[in-house]
Amino acid sequence: MNPLPLDGIRVIDFTQVMLGPSCTQVLADYGAEVIKIEKQKIGDLSRWSLGEDPDGLNNPVFCSLNRNKKSITLNLKDESDRALVLDLIDTADVVVSNFRPGVMERMGLGYDELKARNKAIIFAVGTGFGLEGPNRHKGGQDILAQAMTGLMDRRADPDLPVTIYPTPLCDYTAGMHMVQGILLAILQRQKTGEGQVISVSLYNSMLALQMQEAAAHLMRGKDLNWAAFPLTGVFETTTGPFVMVGAFKPNPLRDICQALGIGDLSQDPRYADFDSQAAHRADLQAIFRREFARASREHWLERLEAVDILCAPVRTMAEALADEQTAVNKMIVDAGRTDAGPVRLIASPIEMSAAPLAVRQTPPRLGEHNDVYKTALANRKARVA
Repeated sequence: MNPLPLDGIRVIDFTQVMLGPSCTQVLADYGAEVIKIEKQKIGDLSRWSLGEDPDGLNNPVFCSLNRNKKSITLNLKDESDRALVLDLIDTADVVVSNFRPGVMERMGLGYDELKARNKAIIFAVGTGFGLEGPNRHKGGQDILAQAMTGLMDRRADPDLPVTIYPTPLCDYTAGMHMVQGILLAILQRQKTGEGQVISVSLYNSMLALQMQEAAAHLMRGKDLNWAAFPLTGVFETTTGPFVMVGAFKPNPLRDICQALGIGDLSQDPRYADFDSQAAHRADLQAIFRREFARASREHWLERLEAVDILCAPVRTMAEALADEQTAVNKMIVDAGRTDAGPVRLIASPIEMSAAPLAVRQTPPRLGEHNDVYKTALANRKARVA
């Protein structure tokens, strides 16, 4: 087998919940030795996300974010535990945390302290709002970031209620930005021999996610809303909803009308071009809703695809996981077994022909690797003595 891209990279992982763990799982999947530092008895807060679980503290939420990692439990007020974590950091490449600003410093584990011991250390920090500014100490959480960056306010129709996006989009996006930052810092260290601080935040990641919309506002004073385009929407049929995107064609309205079996509305001056369609979006959408309600989803998908209009069924999670495309893409991975049964997880979305994903470590039990690293430290001390 080829060596994995991050073989030989040691990561000391103080993260919990999702932002940090989603980052360090990518590093672990591709070869890094990720040592997860957890509180004694409690561990990562995500171990408690589902309350009582047949597998105790290794519930599905925790497992989804922590394969291929090692877990040790420490009390940093205990001198022997503190010696262990400092020894690990002395031999590490990356330290990752997602506490509020100042927490690592108060534990004596800030960048300046660690750099004095290991000038090559890369110190990656994930926060809610950044290391500086008026909200730096505000608790960071996915839903708050949705609200404060304008994302939650964006919806297909202004008459729809403001609502919470139900998947932690901000955490995952910031986690992937942190992966990018760490990899860039590793590349730069090859040139300079020195580490640096990498900072990402939920706030910045959500602004970056809206880069197109922000540029339209900043440069033209316009509101860009892809979901509110006149020929785009979710429509009910006799057998369930589907989504249609009428775009990327010279005259998509004409083709939609052909699929519907009605007259060409693009010949009507009210719908002759994009601007007029946008001005009369409510009328167009009402026509679409009425027509699509007449027949099954399968009927309309076939008709729309025949004229090359983008469309897809609105599926449940269970349907998506059972889809043949999911299997072909190898997006479900078996990560071992526990007393509660098989551990089945979503695989990495990154396909590397020379470094395919392999599960080397089932999501660890709390403190599973305490003896391994404490014994290693004791042996090193004995050799020095």
